[in-house]
Amino acid sequence: MAAAGGPRKPDPSTSPRAIIGAELRHARERKGLSQEALGELLFVSGSYIGQMEAGTRRIPQDIASQLDELLDTGGFFKRNCKAANKSKYPDHFAEAAEAEAVAEAIKEFAPLIIPGLMQTEAYAREVFRAYQPTAPEEAIDELVAARLERGRLLDDPTKPLLWVVLGEAVLRQEVGGPAVMAEALRHVAALARRRRVIVQVLPFGAGAYGAMGGGLKVMTFEDAPPLAYLEGHGTGRLDDDPATVRRHMLTYDLLGASALSPRESLALIESVAKDYAHEDRQL
Repeated sequence: MAAAGGPRKPDPSTSPRAIIGAELRHARERKGLSQEALGELLFVSGSYIGQMEAGTRRIPQDIASQLDELLDTGGFFKRNCKAANKSKYPDHFAEAAEAEAVAEAIKEFAPLIIPGLMQTEAYAREVFRAYQPTAPEEAIDELVAARLERGRLLDDPTKPLLWVVLGEAVLRQEVGGPAVMAEALRHVAALARRRRVIVQVLPFGAGAYGAMGGGLKVMTFEDAPPLAYLEGHGTGRLDDDPATVRRHMLTYDLLGASALSPRESLALIESVAKDYAHEDRQL
């Protein structure tokens, strides 16, 4: 059952993807196939089938058509998956955002910008405007609204567990000016102080680390295998291969081991926020 105050696991009575996933499980079992056996027929992993059945991953249109043929479902998946897969997020991030909303735990490394779940409106607006300098204001408004809606996931007091490692560059890169940065970092600190998130800072002095190529997010679920999402400039990849996900989990653990403790990190974040606020008053 969904916890009050924030979105949780899909409820089959309200979530189209959960309904489709339940139908996939029913049709697969009716054919006497395991998740691994069906995955072999589709050239995907058994864990991928499990994630589609749990509603943590969408069913792509090409796989939907194959499922209808393999499971004799009379076009059910082809008819229903197209509408269920519509998203307000960019194609490279849509699946990750949908999985994020039903995850039990999210561990994220953000080397350059504050993670979307923790951004303020002003900070998010500056980020989107930097990426799309010629976009009309209405388009930026829509992107900001979608990002703030994602952030409401943290309105739930306990779930999902969110553990974030921030590169020190996140604190030092002045996005939108000192006032925007002071507000943004105070927001991150407030989330940490009320024990809603765990935040660590990976200092410049830590040297080389295992995720220097971009952002990393690992998500775990109650009834589906874990996923890892790797993000770069305008690109993203969701990995479900168990060995690959385990390797990314190790990378994240090593990042945490090299980072400042949560207490030291909070002190640094608040100190930098105070510096930005003082700089803003001097302008």
